[in-house]
Amino acid sequence: MQSASDRHEYPAHWEADVVLRDGGTARIRPITVDDAERLVSFYEQVSDESKYYRFFAPYPRLSAKDVHRFTHHDFVDRVGLAATIGGEFIATVRYDRIGADGMPASAPADEAEVAFLVQDAHQGRGVASALLEHIGAVARERGIRRFAAEVLPANTKMIKVFTDAGYTQKRSFEDGVVRLEFGLEPTDRSLAVQYAREQRAEARSVQRLLVPGSVAVIGAGRTPAGVGRGILDNIREGGFRGPLYAVNQAFPEDLKDLAGVPAHRSVRDIDGHVDVAVVAVPAEQVPEVVTECGEHGVQGLVVVSAGYAESGPEGRERQRELVRHARAYGMRIIGPNAFGVINTSADVRLNASLAPEMPRPGRIGLFAQSGAIGIALLSRLHRRGGGVTGVTGVSTFVSCGNRADVSGNDVLQYWYDDPDTDVALMYLESIGNPRKFTRLARRTAAAKPLVVVQGARHGGAAPQGHAVRATRLPHATVSALLRQAGVIRVDTITELVDAGLLLARQPLPAGPRVAILGNSESLGLLTYDACLSEGLRPLPPLDLTTGASARDFRAALSRALADDSCDSVVVTAIPALGEPSVGEAVLAEALRSAAEEVPGKPVLVVHVELGGLAEALSAAASTAPQATPATTGAAPDALVVEEAGPDARPGADAVPPSEGGSPAPTPAAPGGATARDLTGPGPVGTGAPGAEEAGEEDPARASRLIPAYPAAERAVRALAEAVKYAQWRREAAEPGRVPEYDDIDERGAAALIDGLLARGQGLTLGSEETCDLLGKYGIQVRRALPAPTPDAAAEAARAVGYPVALKATAPHLRHRADLGGVRLDLADEEQLRRAYTELVELFGTPAELRPVVQAMAPRGVDTVVRAVIDPAAGAVLSFALAGAASQLLGDMAHRLIPVTDREAASLVRSIRTAPLLFGWRGSTPVDTPALEGLLLRVSRLVDDHPEVVAVTLEPVVVAPHGLTVLGATVRLAPPPARDDLGPRTLPAY
Repeated sequence: MQSASDRHEYPAHWEADVVLRDGGTARIRPITVDDAERLVSFYEQVSDESKYYRFFAPYPRLSAKDVHRFTHHDFVDRVGLAATIGGEFIATVRYDRIGADGMPASAPADEAEVAFLVQDAHQGRGVASALLEHIGAVARERGIRRFAAEVLPANTKMIKVFTDAGYTQKRSFEDGVVRLEFGLEPTDRSLAVQYAREQRAEARSVQRLLVPGSVAVIGAGRTPAGVGRGILDNIREGGFRGPLYAVNQAFPEDLKDLAGVPAHRSVRDIDGHVDVAVVAVPAEQVPEVVTECGEHGVQGLVVVSAGYAESGPEGRERQRELVRHARAYGMRIIGPNAFGVINTSADVRLNASLAPEMPRPGRIGLFAQSGAIGIALLSRLHRRGGGVTGVTGVSTFVSCGNRADVSGNDVLQYWYDDPDTDVALMYLESIGNPRKFTRLARRTAAAKPLVVVQGARHGGAAPQGHAVRATRLPHATVSALLRQAGVIRVDTITELVDAGLLLARQPLPAGPRVAILGNSESLGLLTYDACLSEGLRPLPPLDLTTGASARDFRAALSRALADDSCDSVVVTAIPALGEPSVGEAVLAEALRSAAEEVPGKPVLVVHVELGGLAEALSAAASTAPQATPATTGAAPDALVVEEAGPDARPGADAVPPSEGGSPAPTPAAPGGATARDLTGPGPVGTGAPGAEEAGEEDPARASRLIPAYPAAERAVRALAEAVKYAQWRREAAEPGRVPEYDDIDERGAAALIDGLLARGQGLTLGSEETCDLLGKYGIQVRRALPAPTPDAAAEAARAVGYPVALKATAPHLRHRADLGGVRLDLADEEQLRRAYTELVELFGTPAELRPVVQAMAPRGVDTVVRAVIDPAAGAVLSFALAGAASQLLGDMAHRLIPVTDREAASLVRSIRTAPLLFGWRGSTPVDTPALEGLLLRVSRLVDDHPEVVAVTLEPVVVAPHGLTVLGATVRLAPPPARDDLGPRTLPAY
């Protein structure tokens, strides 16, 4: 669409959707010659004051010359970008390259003047800040390193846009104009500003969907059957606090309400504002609905309609068009094919989902990509929340279906500073942007626990409907990287709930030491063994015997919690045989009162067929007496508590005395929910309604809740995850630093890389080039000289000095000393020639073997260092010991680049074979500080130069003093046009 005089084709990769400060979206794209009318219309809607600020003089209208200038760009020296909503301009930005004299120029001039204009109705939405990020990325791509801007002093909003961006700036004042100059290279501050703006914008966009002031359900039918009508009823019966509307084009014109809800044939007919529309119409009708919602000013859509990417190629294209269509109006989408959203806050009470009843209010946030898993999670949390840990319930729930727009990353941004969410639980079937997810997870986990279970781990492909980046990393590696970001990775839904309930209601353990006490020696030993299996440090179990009373449990727990030699306590309990009934409420109150005395340590209970104990542990601390069933046909889990002596055992009903000697009040149990079936499915909303279901849980009471588990292994596994997470939190508080090295020549390396890439799009460097590039970063590679003949081998040995090593470098023999392709410690020419002859006789001609001669390195431990740029996960640094054993066992550790000094130290120590580096079985410890320094230098190389897409150092021989790099390969490729250090964007569709 550009004229022949323009020097570059339209740069489609500059197009991007962005989330603005208020949570709405806009599209940023290059301005072309076809935008003349849009530009004129946009300018007419700008106030005279804004025009004056832009041109420093009254400028009521654009001349034809102005329109031509502002719409004709060469996309190199002159570039214009526009932010659009509904296809119309709301803001523009442009740069013009200038020389040292301030006049228009071409490359190699690396400075440009930049200017903005934002429509008054959209000022304050963060449009200019987003445009600055994008025009800055474009300028860097075109070789521009600095921007200059002239602003009137009264234009404080625009001055703030520049000064708040975080770039290194110079500011001057001349002739009544403020001149700002700033470099475009990202700085720590500019990235921090960018990430903070991203978090606020994306969190706000999710908040608009989860905390709407009004909701319309489009597709609600007049009969009770049907998805749309079901969701309408769920919203109404859940007690939504705002206006609710039913919309269906099939409604008769005289229909004014549906089940007490105002009814309309179209969203356009609604007089009031609509914040969120739940779309439950056939897929072919959705485009019309999206248009109506966009024109009416709806802020977001929850699309439960199916028939999109999950149905095949045609549906995938329909899904892409849905996202493009909605974003054109500034709307975000949950779905399509979504189960819905829930917010239990007393101020919202939104159940815009297929769940028939509102879950209990609580402090746990739930995200599920699968509707079926979402149902199971809600059901299990309700069952466990009501029967095991009191009213531990849900704050918000999002099931995003095909995840076409709003994803787990967006919900993480919302939960990060959501005061109603203490723990985040996520079921993920795919991670669209692992690099961003890892960054967000690290920040979220530093504030609150994040527990993740990933489905489809071994399927080899993403589920239907999920658009994800391809990754070359195995699932185990991705999981390890997530754990390093603070994510609590579990394998099953049961483990997800187990860990979530513990983290939601108990303090984090200070260490791995576990005290075990209970009335069953066997169950105590099982718990002890489970602790050892999970890497915990259990103390010998304390057997209270089956005759232990509630008072005995309370005293033992009090002593354990006060003991400085333990960090957490697991209480095991079995019912006493031969007793008339189970007095679980008594034991529950005893344990809870003991835990309150020393609140800083987590307490867990392992119970065997003691459903009532689980209920009692979670019962509200009430002075009301426990109700006694009116008939003998009471449910088996109902509690019947009567007063009894103070020495009653857990198998008998007894109320321990309070401080004053009178019987302590018995807590009331929440009604109905069984705690024995902790894993089976159950209807959402089971259990008798109570005060805890009608409003927010009491934080003071919630802090006393003790989680109970039906098996020792489950309790200990949850505790082990809490211990590891607590350790990560302590280490994350002091993350280390990326050290600076005086001998690194970053500019020299960049020049060398540019020269090498000029030869081709991607290449593996030769030996000399590899050594030169690595040498720029202080990484010295011991050179290997080719030896195509015995005489050449002898000459090479004389050059490097004896003793030498003779190696075959053919691909099938490289780094395979176990196959005999390496001869070491050759002390003279005679030994060298004999070894050469043996290699040729065993493996083939010298042309097939590709032999090299290398000086011997000091003895030590052979290791491998690798770095790779993965399309999904980003730059990853890996470390292992060399050899077949490590490869066979998969004993390789990984860290995300850039690596800090603390991470380098932990990387070295995290492999299972690490003891070989530290003097295992009397061997001499090797120089691990030198190894850590090498890891940091490789990390810096890859982080500084995205063109370095792969580095392998193998073997690296780590000796007691120093190390030697004996082999190295480096691969280069042109960097991507945009990377994760670039401007904020939504996933492209």
